[in-house]
Amino acid sequence: MTPLRRRSSLGALAAAGALALLLSACSGSSPSPGGTSSAAPSSGVVDAERCQANRDAGTVTYLTGYQYQASTTILEAVAAESMGLFDDVCLDVELQPGTGDTAQGAQLTAAGRAQLSGVGSAAEAMLAVAGGADVVGVATFGHVPIATLMTEPSVTDLTQLDGTTLGHKGSLPAPLRAMLVTAEVDLGSITQVKVGYDPTVLVRGQVQSLTGYKSNEPLTLAAAGDEVTQWNPEDYGVVGSFGQVIADPQFAQEHPTAVQDFVRVLLRAHEVCQTEVDQCVQAAAEKSGSGFDVEHNQQVFETESALVASSTPAGQPVGYVDPAALQAEGEVLVGSGELSAVPDLTSTFDDSYLRAVVGSDGAVLWPEAAATS
Repeated sequence: MTPLRRRSSLGALAAAGALALLLSACSGSSPSPGGTSSAAPSSGVVDAERCQANRDAGTVTYLTGYQYQASTTILEAVAAESMGLFDDVCLDVELQPGTGDTAQGAQLTAAGRAQLSGVGSAAEAMLAVAGGADVVGVATFGHVPIATLMTEPSVTDLTQLDGTTLGHKGSLPAPLRAMLVTAEVDLGSITQVKVGYDPTVLVRGQVQSLTGYKSNEPLTLAAAGDEVTQWNPEDYGVVGSFGQVIADPQFAQEHPTAVQDFVRVLLRAHEVCQTEVDQCVQAAAEKSGSGFDVEHNQQVFETESALVASSTPAGQPVGYVDPAALQAEGEVLVGSGELSAVPDLTSTFDDSYLRAVVGSDGAVLWPEAAATS
């Protein structure tokens, strides 16, 4: 499979309608090895003044949630880099692989070590703010909990878990805790143990329930032929999210067009990867190096993309902020004891950067002129 490349080597893909809009007026000048376009300070996507403003922002470091896996907000950034989309809006973006520690990612962003980063959910952004990190959420891709609880098919009611052992990665995620409480499970009777990242502990009977992510462990088990039942918080009325992008508020205030156009690029790459997922994942494979499971990662992105689509109301842009849902998600954290009160949502989240680069129909603004100039 041919990987995504910068504009100078997108020949085969340019014929596809899905990628036609990706070619900017800067396409006559290929990016320099340093990643900054050598073209004049304008493009078919942004005008000369905006282009210069974005260049004045300097290097924009984006810290991913976890390495270069094909999760939402990670794969889009990797694919965008490969396609030269950041160059199209005159941004010099440096991608840094995160460790999976979203609290640390928020702290690095608040300290200015990264200008933007991806964290697991809006809830994690709230926890970071409550912990003293000065960050602001600028886009929320998924409006449904990504967490799931897996059991053997023999479990047909969650109350059957009373008196059993539950495995988790470090703690029971708040949405799953809320789900179990709603289902009237006796949490006090359940033994909770920290397990590793091997989901077969469930099918081997070492635990009777196992926390995980809809886009990860269930796919691994299914690929091995193991049948499990997924119990999802949203089926019990529990609100959650995933694919949260946060920014350093000071940087965002000083360089608003840079944040706007970074979000614009993520949205455009998200669109492209719907039809070119194999190419996008190949870009992530090349950036990750050995050990990257292409097939699994393609399933990860397809699963998360479907959740993004199904949880984004018609007419709303991907990444929009839903104040009512955020309030409910914060209350889940209060109920679990992780927060004493829901933080001020108007200062914790701000989707004005996103709103600046989408149309009234919710579609990302990526001028068609960019394909013909």
